[in-house]
Amino acid sequence: MERTFILLKPDCVQRRLMGRILARFEDKGLNVVAMKMLQITPELAKQHYAEHVQKGWYPTLEEFVTGGPVVAAVLEGLEAIRVVREMLGATNGLQAAPGTIRGDFSSSRQMNLVHGSDGAESAAREIALYFKPSDFCDDTPTISKWMRAADEA
Repeated sequence: MERTFILLKPDCVQRRLMGRILARFEDKGLNVVAMKMLQITPELAKQHYAEHVQKGWYPTLEEFVTGGPVVAAVLEGLEAIRVVREMLGATNGLQAAPGTIRGDFSSSRQMNLVHGSDGAESAAREIALYFKPSDFCDDTPTISKWMRAADEA
């Protein structure tokens, strides 16, 4: 099983889309193994978006991501990183395909509702920024045997 990090951004929280979006991940068979609501500080934003801090548009990104509560979560499942990225769709909601989260709910590049880790290394780094080992609830839902064949686990 693979783990990935998602962040339901302030626009997602303010638009009351948290439950609808989390349900889509659960409907796909991904398990939520850690989750919390928090307010991102400028310091945490700089750590999370470290590769973008020197870019001219970073201050706008920081203002956005620190502008309201967010929900941080860790999802677990087969090929979770790839599956989540595909479910999110293109970064710009106007370019995201219908049926994807951004394609269905976003019409912005920045206010695109959800961040998802883009690879195993970034998933590990982002998970460690938001969660400590004791935050995880490792449990296999009883429905799991009906979500994939035993030899796929």
